[in-house]
Amino acid sequence: MKINESNITIMVKNMDKTISFYKMLGLKLKKRWENYYAMLAAPGVVIGLHSSDSKPKGSGDASIGFMIDNIRADEKLLTKNKEKYKVDEGGSGSYGHFKDLNGTILYFTQPKWNY
Repeated sequence: MKINESNITIMVKNMDKTISFYKMLGLKLKKRWENYYAMLAAPGVVIGLHSSDSKPKGSGDASIGFMIDNIRADEKLLTKNKEKYKVDEGGSGSYGHFKDLNGTILYFTQPKWNY
């Protein structure tokens, strides 16, 4: 079997608002099929958005992380957009925790190593 690409799918209530949120984070809209499904990409990950009429359940124990260069600059971006954002310092780097509009757990990390 050959896998050509993979993605993580999130069930969403409002496709337009959720796409805008992920674009604000820096992801690029790769493809959209009206309000049924959309794919957004960042280096190394594709996030699929699937419309759903059910109440969002969040991501449980799963989370999606994005490695960045400046944790404080992104903290300003999120707080400017009125997103709850908490930065923790860990042994391997700084971690900024937040959620998307549907309760999916996300984080930015500024690692202490070069990648």
